[in-house]
Amino acid sequence: MEITDVKIFPVSEKRVKAYASIVFDDCFIVRDLKVIHGDSKLFVAMPSKKMKDGSYRDTVHPLNNTTRQQIESSVLEAYEREINRKEQQ
Repeated sequence: MEITDVKIFPVSEKRVKAYASIVFDDCFIVRDLKVIHGDSKLFVAMPSKKMKDGSYRDTVHPLNNTTRQQIESSVLEAYEREINRKEQQ
């Protein structure tokens, strides 16, 4: 499976820096990933929903670390490009 498109939507929230959508093989899209500024670095959080007990549960997530790293690197690279593009405008 290949990531064929990544779209970044920057926001001005405290820890959430952007939302992202990714497309796999030009035929499957996952929306509402979050680029989050953690304690020491940026990371990508999967889409989730709030449960009745107040906790959150991922609605979509990779099943292995290799896929998670591929998604995270693709989204963070696209985020950096988008931020650089906005700064140059």
